Amino acid sequence: MRAFQVQSFTAPPQIVTCPVPVPGPGEVALRIGACGINFADMLMAQGKYQDTPPLPFTLGMEVCGTVTALGDGVTTPPVGTRVCVFGGRGGMAETGVFPAVLCRPVPDDMPDTVAAGFQVAYGTSHLALTRRAGLRRRETLLVLGAAGGVGLTAVEIGKALGATVIAVARGADKLEVARKAGADYLIDSTDGDLKARLKALCAGIGGVDVVYDPVGGDAFMATLSVCNPEARVIAIGFASGTVPQIPANILLVKNISVIGFYWGGYLKFHPEALTESLAELMKWYAQGLLHPHISEVLPLDRAQEGLDLIASRAATGKVVITP
Repeated sequence: MRAFQVQSFTAPPQIVTCPVPVPGPGEVALRIGACGINFADMLMAQGKYQDTPPLPFTLGMEVCGTVTALGDGVTTPPVGTRVCVFGGRGGMAETGVFPAVLCRPVPDDMPDTVAAGFQVAYGTSHLALTRRAGLRRRETLLVLGAAGGVGLTAVEIGKALGATVIAVARGADKLEVARKAGADYLIDSTDGDLKARLKALCAGIGGVDVVYDPVGGDAFMATLSVCNPEARVIAIGFASGTVPQIPANILLVKNISVIGFYWGGYLKFHPEALTESLAELMKWYAQGLLHPHISEVLPLDRAQEGLDLIASRAATGKVVITP
């Protein structure tokens, strides 16, 4: 079979031909229909991700596929079931093996491309905004990187939870994507001083109760100026490339909480939280409350192009590979 593998952290990943994997105890084999690309895939290819596996390895953290074989001790999901799974790696290939307990059946009306990119992006925003930040109806949510893979889902979920949403993104095209997802106010991060733009907006509508930040850097610092007392700032990631140094004096004066959030970490210490969250999100999808946005669907031999779209922030919503 073909797979998109990292064989060195000093060279780009490449398509290789390798043996078809056989499921071991507790595993299932999937014929992979689609694989969602995440920012973490790009970091993993560079050896910079916190959960980077040993070389060589196949990229692709989340997939949708059809069960083709069961390992020892596995009775469910049965062969022929279409499932989605967050396996952490192995998704950018024609076939993969994954733990059976992590596989979740996919609704018949959810396409492979949607299911493959659903778990991390929607799961991250849902757990971050509900479990960690406790976002409440009629609060104001500020979303940085609001047209990206996770940022766009934060806009949607924030609206579903009854919040007023301020979307910050780069350029008119990306802001239009955020507007269609439900954003109430739009700010172009490339148009002038972000801190000044935020303060001007919030002078009219009030401050911000929750900040959703997958960007970091100067944007993180700018948001602190518009936080209400007891605001919650969720650190999702650092797409800017800069980890902000948090000014504790500002947190103290305004009683602000900065909350770290790593969705994949729950697999190790509280997997039930992920299961419950994704079950709720699947209900929302079935009810028509969520409308996943996929900007690019690419074949396996264009997987590097998909990584480049993520790295350059050219993509909106999700980029999906179809092996």
